[in-house]
Amino acid sequence: MMTEMQPMKMIADRIEERLREVGTPERAPGEKRYLKSDLAFLGATVGQIRDAVRDVARAHPDLAHGELVELVEELWSMSIHEGRMAAVLFLCRYGGLLNVDDLPLIERLVRASKTWALVDYLASDVLGSLVGHQPDDVSPVMDRWATDDDFWIRRASLLAELRPIRGGAPLDRFLHRAEPMLGEKEFFIRKAIGWVLREAAKRRPVEVTDWLASRTHRASGVTMREAVRHLPVAERERLMDAYRARRPLA
Repeated sequence: MMTEMQPMKMIADRIEERLREVGTPERAPGEKRYLKSDLAFLGATVGQIRDAVRDVARAHPDLAHGELVELVEELWSMSIHEGRMAAVLFLCRYGGLLNVDDLPLIERLVRASKTWALVDYLASDVLGSLVGHQPDDVSPVMDRWATDDDFWIRRASLLAELRPIRGGAPLDRFLHRAEPMLGEKEFFIRKAIGWVLREAAKRRPVEVTDWLASRTHRASGVTMREAVRHLPVAERERLMDAYRARRPLA
């Protein structure tokens, strides 16, 4: 087993060393300010982090579930942004090893992330994969998340449906969660609703139009502008006119 050859802490330390080598001190302060984070930053790009994760995966193709979790915990405990991003990217890469029993771990990471840069990967990729493979088990948990006090958890419950919807899944689960959040003031919730609707409109423009039509007086401008982006021009204009007049279209 991999743990007999290389403890996960050793691998995590090597990843950190590599990211320190490729990171640029000039880039780090700007990234820290941009993400408004309390973490340390090394100045490595997402591409460089992804390369480090890929090389570890290639060297150790037999990574087991327990080893994955241990490696993620080691990387996360560094309290370095790039280390946490590497942890998230490992979960994305090895999503097939995860199951509903890993939701408490993912929830803990989402709560600790406090930035879209980490939350959105955890939600759209990691949770999205779980929803796609185990919807009956995962969806009730996402329904609970949708009413959580933490807006990052609520955002994750919305973005968890992004990948399934792109693959043709029904909109029902997402719309059920989005409805109570439609009037929220939080930008990241407004943006998430619009983002998922925008992607849904590529396959189901009529469903998206019909859902928005009776809610144009309640939706925010951020949500509306995102949601209508891929709708036919005529429908887009009708919906936006109704939004600006603060009246339902239907």
